[in-house]
Amino acid sequence: MISKEMTVLNEQGFHVRPAQLFAEKAGAFASSVRVRGEAGEADGKSMLELMTLGLAQGSRLTLETDGPDEAEALKTLAELIDGRFGEA
Repeated sequence: MISKEMTVLNEQGFHVRPAQLFAEKAGAFASSVRVRGEAGEADGKSMLELMTLGLAQGSRLTLETDGPDEAEALKTLAELIDGRFGEA
């Protein structure tokens, strides 16, 4: 298992579109993906679970991946978060 602490940068936080994008990207990997925030933790492959974390702009989270492609999964998902989910 590997992990990375991050900050949500996009203006709207983990709202519907970013949560869906994240879950779709996470689902492409064999590794498990967990997202931990102040409100708890979620399966990174579940849009609904991600939205229950209430991650607004500026929220800190820990992204964890575990499995055969964990490094690639962590890199890809961290880039999505750092890239503000493609939002301006």
